[in-house]
Amino acid sequence: MQRISELVAAMEEGNLPLEKLIDSYEEGIGLVKDCQEKLDAAEKRIQVITRNARGSVAVTEFEPEEN
Repeated sequence: MQRISELVAAMEEGNLPLEKLIDSYEEGIGLVKDCQEKLDAAEKRIQVITRNARGSVAVTEFEPEEN
């Protein structure tokens, strides 16, 4: 995320030559893709542990809230 922020800031300054802008954009897209894959993998692993009325443990899959 830090590197993505750095790339965006450099691109927004408007001082980069076109070739560097394209390289930065490609790098940023790759980093965003990597971050999304890691988030997706983490979301699949998250499980919510709840206790039922008897006090035994029940495990249910995590379901994110929709905005």
